[in-house]
Formats: sequence, structure tokens, C-alpha cells
Amino acid sequence: MFWSKTRKALRARGVMGINQRNGDYILRYNKRSLYPLVDDKIQTKKMALDAGIRVPHMYGTIATEQGISTLHRVVEQHRDFVIKPAQGAGGDGIMVIADRFEDYFRSASGRIITTEELEHHISGIISGIYSLGGHRDQALIEYRVRSTELFNRISFEGVPDIRIIVLKGYPVAAMLRLPTRQSQGKANLHQGAIGVGLDLASGVTLDGTWHNLKIERHPDTANPVAGLTVPDWQECLELAARCYDLTGLGYLGVDLVMDHEHGPMMLELNARPGLNIQIAMDDGLLRRCQIVEKQLEALKGETRPVAERVAFAKQQFAVAGPVLAEQKEG
Repeated sequence: MFWSKTRKALRARGVMGINQRNGDYILRYNKRSLYPLVDDKIQTKKMALDAGIRVPHMYGTIATEQGISTLHRVVEQHRDFVIKPAQGAGGDGIMVIADRFEDYFRSASGRIITTEELEHHISGIISGIYSLGGHRDQALIEYRVRSTELFNRISFEGVPDIRIIVLKGYPVAAMLRLPTRQSQGKANLHQGAIGVGLDLASGVTLDGTWHNLKIERHPDTANPVAGLTVPDWQECLELAARCYDLTGLGYLGVDLVMDHEHGPMMLELNARPGLNIQIAMDDGLLRRCQIVEKQLEALKGETRPVAERVAFAKQQFAVAGPVLAEQKEG
């Protein structure tokens, strides 16, 4: 009886379950032949650059054990950089180098790392221990994003990112993911990062969720997470909407980062985005997706320009004014 009532309550809130996400959205809107476009970060990055979408600059790639010896040449002009698996998932295998110290490297957390440790880590990436399916992979070395001062106040060590769910080119939900001490500076909710809902119309932060519990302050910085406005929000929404045109994937998670110098950048794309965004938003994805699907029916398959799709989403999914006012006062 309890679970029956719970399911009814969730349906009434328009909450999407994992089976519904898989069957009605991922299988329906995402052709499997298109998955390689987003599962391989190197391919995604090159495709985005060709389309004029801003991404963190790629310094180089290493695909073989023999190629590991070229690492010094790839990074010799850079004091900081990021090493990540091209086909990784969930933030696993990412190593952030924040500075150099004589012949050593310093991680974002302050740990001193030897060249041999870097090479060993890259060897693990190539062997596939972090890749989807455990297949052999490539190590990607790229520009280290540096967060804005606004985000530094509500984040611990790492760089926050923005996840936007896009259905057929229409943004439907957004959240800010904030690293914590527990997540070791990674913006990964499963590892202990905070999810903060975003008002789609304004980019204003709402309440936070940490391990599925509602919170008002960051556990490490003690600063409130609500009532802040994400800069360049219109650009963020338009960038996310363009990723549908870029890939052809109809149900897509777009991950953005906000660099203090270059502004919004597309970090990666996800053809199987998770459902925790509903907790951060305190609103159901199903309800929002159905609004977009009704719009698509009315347009009889006609694709509208990016600006019109974003305008529709902002109008339909704006958080009520009084709610935002309460967040700012708090």
C-alpha cells in the first residue's frame, strides 16, 4: 500500500523513473549509431570545434604505451593541465595538475606527484581501466578550467559544472554540481558532490541536495548555495540547445563549465544522463519533457531555431517569482 501511494505521488509530480527514461526517451530519441559521438571525448571535442562550440583546448593525446614517453613534450609549455580518459565516465580517471614544483607536479589538492606516477596513471587509462566497457582507451591532456570567483565561494577545490538536460533541442532542466571535500574536488553527485537546482529562465540557483538530502549551505565553505545567478546564462542555454543539432541525439545531458577567462565551455555530452537532477530541481523531468513533446506535435516535426527553442523553454520552465525572491532573502 505504501509503495503504491508513493508511486502515485511521484507520477502526480511528473517524476521520471529509470525504466521510463530508458524506454520512452533514450531508446526512442537516441540512435545507438550516434553514441560514439559522445562516448569518445576526443571525437566530441573535435566535432564541437568544427561547429564553433567553445571547449577546453586539447594539448595532446596518448594512445599507446610507447607514446607515454611523449608526455614531457605535450606538457612542457604548460604549468597546469588535466589528464582524462577519452572514454571515461563518472569522473573516474581524471587527474588535475595545478602547478609544477621543480621536477615534480602538484595536484589540485596539493599532493606532489612524480613523472613516474603520471606515466603510470596514463598507462592505466590506455589499458582501459576507466573506460566504458573496459576497452583500450586514449589519454587526453587538455587545458585546466579555472572557476569564477562566484563559484569558488560555493565549491571545494575542484571546478563546478552545469548539467542541462536537452530534449530535441529544448533545454528542460538544469543544475549546478558543486565539488566537496568528500567528492575530492570532483563535480560528481555519486562521489559526494552537491546538486543545486537552477531556474531555467534566469540561471538563479535554488536549493541544494547532498546525498539526496536538502541542504542550504555548502558543507565545506558554509556559504549559502541559493540565490546566486550563473553568469552568461543565455549563452549556456543556447550552447546546450546547439548540442542537439551537433549530435542528433534527442535526449541529451550537456555538461558545461564556466572558465574565469573564456566563459562557458562545453565539457562533455552524455547520451544516458542520470535522474538525480529531479531531486536538485524539486520537479519532475517527465512533466517537463511532455510539455516539449506537445510543442513538437504542434510543430509537426518542424525544427525551430536555437533562439526560439531556448525562449520557449525559459517561458515554460521558469520558477515562480516569489520562490526566487524567498531564495534571495534567505
